[in-house]
Amino acid sequence: MARVHPNMVPAPGAVGDVPCAPASSAVEGPTTLTVWRKSLLFDCKGFTVFDAKGNLAYRVDSYASETGDEVVLMDAAGRPSFTVRRKRFSLQGEQWLVFAGEETRRPVYAVRRSGRGKTMAHVTACAGAGPSYEVEGSYAQRSCVVYDGQRRAVAEIRPKEVVGTDVFRMVVQPGVGVSLAMAVVVALEQMFARPSLLRSWSTID
Repeated sequence: MARVHPNMVPAPGAVGDVPCAPASSAVEGPTTLTVWRKSLLFDCKGFTVFDAKGNLAYRVDSYASETGDEVVLMDAAGRPSFTVRRKRFSLQGEQWLVFAGEETRRPVYAVRRSGRGKTMAHVTACAGAGPSYEVEGSYAQRSCVVYDGQRRAVAEIRPKEVVGTDVFRMVVQPGVGVSLAMAVVVALEQMFARPSLLRSWSTID
């Protein structure tokens, strides 16, 4: 089996050091992350994410919550990048709100499940926070593409050979917020994984 977590100490300049900033325009080529659907903490569920050099970049740990209706994406140092919270009583179907850091009053994005055609989810900016996106493909197969309003592929979830669906790649194009892309992955996990790592599907209203 391929090595999943080669380096456990975040290196200077790792992705997690600037969790909310978009990818630098000075960096050529996309940012590639390896996502492991496993927490590094004992008796926890979550994600562990590594950069292309094998350094810890992000993590999600769910301690005691069975519902998992609020999930915090953290950088390598444990600082909150985004909080992803399920919106209850939504008339538009299942929807998850994305908040910057730990602030949970004003969402910056909403991720809504879609059952129309190839589109599996809509990622909509709140109050003009930024561009909106559509996600197409299959999260169950770890094969998804995120498109911007001009139908440009700005991020992709790709299966990682040999290791199965618990380990996959996240490729983010330059100019797109890497942390935001990971927050969308957290929302997709909540909506499409069966069962989700972070919550029990028996709790859905």
